[in-house]
Amino acid sequence: MADLKSICVYCGSNSGVDPDFEATARELGVLMARAGIRLVYGGGSVGLMGILARSALAAGGKVTGIIPQFLRDRELMLKEVDELVVTADMHERKRMMFERSDAFVALPGGIGTLEEVVEMITWAQLDRHVKPILIANIGGFWDPLVALFARMTEKGFLHKAFLGHKDHKVDLPVVMVSTVGDIIPTLQARIARTPRKELERTSGTKVL
Repeated sequence: MADLKSICVYCGSNSGVDPDFEATARELGVLMARAGIRLVYGGGSVGLMGILARSALAAGGKVTGIIPQFLRDRELMLKEVDELVVTADMHERKRMMFERSDAFVALPGGIGTLEEVVEMITWAQLDRHVKPILIANIGGFWDPLVALFARMTEKGFLHKAFLGHKDHKVDLPVVMVSTVGDIIPTLQARIARTPRKELERTSGTKVL
């Protein structure tokens, strides 16, 4: 059995129009800090990314920001993080975020957030990893994505179930919750039920 020591959080570089999005990012940062879970994120200083990271730091948490050089050059990085990794490009950034994280969470966000979480879902579908993936469906933000997955299944492009909810009896690759308070307990339960050898086999990194 492995412990949940780090979570990669994908979220918007804008704050969005719903104040609940900011509140969720702020609360998640505090909850992660209190639980002793390191935040791994894209290293940005603006939008939900900046709110999340500053909240975790203010609560005494540890934060790893991973940012490509071209964004660092635009001075969009958050310099206050205790670990800042600058990568050559976006591909290296995503690989390092994967390697340094025990689980993945998608908060509301834009195209980048969607692309990153869908890539993790794709890798899980291809049996490249078994790390938990959680979609935080705050205010129903991700409902259209869920509908798209259902349509893919209906039209014959998805042939196995992969999206579940926190109280499902069977662990599917992706779990969805609707409140920020469910994020960490849900991931901890999933990690606790996943054999250490299986995590190591599919992640390519040793589980501590």
